[in-house]
Amino acid sequence: MRVKDELVCTRRVEGLKAASLRVLESQAGKLLVATDPVGAPIGKWVITTSGSAARLAMPDVKIMTDLTICGIIDNWSE
Repeated sequence: MRVKDELVCTRRVEGLKAASLRVLESQAGKLLVATDPVGAPIGKWVITTSGSAARLAMPDVKIMTDLTICGIIDNWSE
């Protein structure tokens, strides 16, 4: 997936805590929101994990998420 934008969300449920959020675009053009513990910049391709594994990729496994950025891809051509 590619990072499209940062998402600012000041009103959120307690379970989301202060997790950074990013808007991601899949190769099919679908937009999704993911938590971002690695600080992925806009425009970069990233590796993600979803479902229950997404919580395990966060520094705090109690954060409510089902999509998490796990790594930034250094070199990727479309």
